Amino acid sequence: MMVAEPRTTKVGFIGLGLMGLPMARNVLRAGYQLTVYNRTAAKAAALVAEGARQVTSPAEVAQRSDAVVTMVTDSPDVLEVVEGEHGLLGGASSGSTWIDMSTISPDVTRRLGAAAADRGVEALDAPVSGGPPGAEAGTLSIMVGGKQEVFDACLPLLEAMGKTIVRVGDLGSGQVTKACNQVVIAATLAGIAEALVMGAKAGVDPALIRQALMGGYAGSRLLEVHGERMIQHTFAPGFFVRLHNKDLHIALQMARSLSVSAPMTALAAQHFNALIADGDGELDNSAMLKVYERLAKTSID
Repeated sequence: MMVAEPRTTKVGFIGLGLMGLPMARNVLRAGYQLTVYNRTAAKAAALVAEGARQVTSPAEVAQRSDAVVTMVTDSPDVLEVVEGEHGLLGGASSGSTWIDMSTISPDVTRRLGAAAADRGVEALDAPVSGGPPGAEAGTLSIMVGGKQEVFDACLPLLEAMGKTIVRVGDLGSGQVTKACNQVVIAATLAGIAEALVMGAKAGVDPALIRQALMGGYAGSRLLEVHGERMIQHTFAPGFFVRLHNKDLHIALQMARSLSVSAPMTALAAQHFNALIADGDGELDNSAMLKVYERLAKTSID
């Protein structure tokens, strides 16, 4: 089994978007030999200038790598990258490792993990939290599912991208944990938005409300960062509304299959649906405030 080691281990990275590009850069800066692929080839230019090799398909990435990281948008994208024409499993060698850091359905993760195992390829699901700032700083929280020995072998590579790295169980468990993470964030955003709109309509400065709440049990990273975005009405992503909505629908599918009541998740998903219907799907998820402002027929600014 491959044990990740800078200057020795050959790493492939597929998906160079808002999160993937800085994550791949941190892998390169940690000393790993890096091969990259992105559908929009121009996005790889900066990494190539820094020493990465660019190729033209996921299969070619796998052919040149001991471990391949995928960081793409949704389950269909991962299916295409892994099993599609020129997919990474077509080029992967027995004994190599695939680490999916996308946020997708746990069921898809497990199915693809079984397909990888049939080819002798080990798999981890390792979705992340921390947003672009965490990706750039290499301080992401990484929730990992998979065999303990595979996790141990890949830990040095994961440490190039994250700070809090926890193996939470077998393959698919990382995606379950990420869904839980997205539920907590969405419910908290809804609470912050509701409180700020209520307080503002009652005549209190929302900036002062936030300042006061930060000193008590209501204080949180979300209130600090996203609460400020709400007050300033600065909704540049961040994390897109449409992607958070996608994640909540993964959580709702889980809840349905498990007969778990998830009313907070359902409500938050409906708020995001409303934003997308209004053309706001590309805004930061803190734009949930706009739903509460519309419902209350008020603005907090």
